[in-house]
Amino acid sequence: MEEKGILIVVSGFSGSGKGTIMKELLKKYENYALSISATTRNPRVGEENGREYFFKSVEEFEKMIAKDELIEYAKYVDNYYGTPREYVEEQMKAGKDVILEIEIQGALKVREKFPDALLLFVTPPSAQELKKRLVNRGTETMDVIEFRMNRAKEEALGMDQYDYLIINDDLQECVEEVHRIIQGEHRRSFRNYAFIEQMKQELKGE
Repeated sequence: MEEKGILIVVSGFSGSGKGTIMKELLKKYENYALSISATTRNPRVGEENGREYFFKSVEEFEKMIAKDELIEYAKYVDNYYGTPREYVEEQMKAGKDVILEIEIQGALKVREKFPDALLLFVTPPSAQELKKRLVNRGTETMDVIEFRMNRAKEEALGMDQYDYLIINDDLQECVEEVHRIIQGEHRRSFRNYAFIEQMKQELKGE
């Protein structure tokens, strides 16, 4: 029986390490596909259309909104970002588990359209550790770090909307934990109605 993939939505504070966890997961296991977002921002150096993002004009993006071709979308700093439905559904049909890394607001919109989606929230072990990681990146000013910490306060209010909390203390352990959760999710009875029905029918014939 061909098993359909699961849609996994991953959110987390900036600096929680969620991007690194996703990269490691994709490197280590073949069954995952990272959802590619569409955006109206210009490509940065080294970015390719269809790899990092699907780059769209504002007009193209607004057509996608009108045709309901996006699972969710949002506007950040004058640019649209969104998740194309077609790409996600194709990957899931092919049996891939699709990972979608997005903000909390987007995650809750995805749950409305895909009630079976699995929602994971990545967090460091403490707020102190979060700040330390942001500072150690060495790429941002203290103003930006303060902004991200304030943002984290708001995001923390939505943590209980997620199915699982992933506490990122040790990277490799964390990657394994995420993999185990997703594999266990495939065995949830509500994802296996067809098999359950088949089993019932076969047992009737015994």
